Amino acid sequence: MRVLLIKTSSLGDVIHTLPALTDAARAIPGIQFDWVVEEGFAEIPAWHPAVAQVIPVAIRRWRKNLWQTLKSGEWSRFKRRLKEVDYDLVIDAQGLLKSAWLTRYVRRRTAIAGLDRESAREPAASRFYNRTYPVAWGQHAVERVRQLFAQALDYPLPAGTGDYGLDRNRLLDAVETEPYLVFLHGTTWVTKHWPEVYWRELAQRMGERGWKVRLPWGNEAERQRAERLAEGLENASVLPRLSLAGMAKVFGGASACVAVDTGLGHLGAALDVPTLSLFGPTNPGLTGAYGRSQVHLASDWPSCTPCLQKTCTYQPTAEDKRQFDLRHEQPLCFTRLNPQRVSTQLEALLLAPETLR
Repeated sequence: MRVLLIKTSSLGDVIHTLPALTDAARAIPGIQFDWVVEEGFAEIPAWHPAVAQVIPVAIRRWRKNLWQTLKSGEWSRFKRRLKEVDYDLVIDAQGLLKSAWLTRYVRRRTAIAGLDRESAREPAASRFYNRTYPVAWGQHAVERVRQLFAQALDYPLPAGTGDYGLDRNRLLDAVETEPYLVFLHGTTWVTKHWPEVYWRELAQRMGERGWKVRLPWGNEAERQRAERLAEGLENASVLPRLSLAGMAKVFGGASACVAVDTGLGHLGAALDVPTLSLFGPTNPGLTGAYGRSQVHLASDWPSCTPCLQKTCTYQPTAEDKRQFDLRHEQPLCFTRLNPQRVSTQLEALLLAPETLR
């Protein structure tokens, strides 16, 4: 059986789809998937044994210059590639108009499955499917995709935690002898950033316990932040810019990871790296790192967490102004996850038997 999967972005969403592929491969021997994914994340699907072809798409880049996209022939080549195979089924696992639109370019009589109107993030996307399925909200994203696949491919949903299905030994280098921690400080929303003064204090605390800290980055702003975090700390080092495969190798040697709500945190979880994830405005029950040895610390700031907002609208009280440094401790919901609390949890994670790999 050959299935075209459409799940274009983002990094976390792509990784959250892998357990559903593992379920399907175990339920239907010989099934193969071709996966349409944003070019920046195209490394990830190729790591799963059930994926036959990765079909990169560049929606983010193409829409910035539509004329050049058409003129270069990229769009035409992409459409032709979708028609090369007579697929048994297309699954749009994203439920957005931009992903649903891509289903128009497969062969005409192909069955197209996706979420129904009440289940899709953009209800109008369901108009593009001829097979729609209900999946309840309020669940972790991994479980929602697993349920969609089980219905679309007609197999019983496996019980228990999903399996990413990755061969860690193929992805990872030999583990280094010197133990280290990875701090994932970069994320998209301003409100999801743990304060820099907290990162530095945590690095200092772990340095006093003999731990080295490695700081990755993916863009110029993150590089500058990493350098500020490492400045003057002998135990902290800034990594060079790495591909996703390069980051997988870094994770392979790490004893543990501390992360904000970020795509790389999900990659670490997929590779079974013990991770302490820090949540302020977002809900770990819906999008937290999924897998073994994953610990979520969520703020319990009164009245507004999780707010799910990209911009903090909380107005500090007079007591907040007396108690906190408002220049450096923002957003205030993260003051509930201060470095002392995080370091205590991190040490407990490092001492857990499953962490001692």
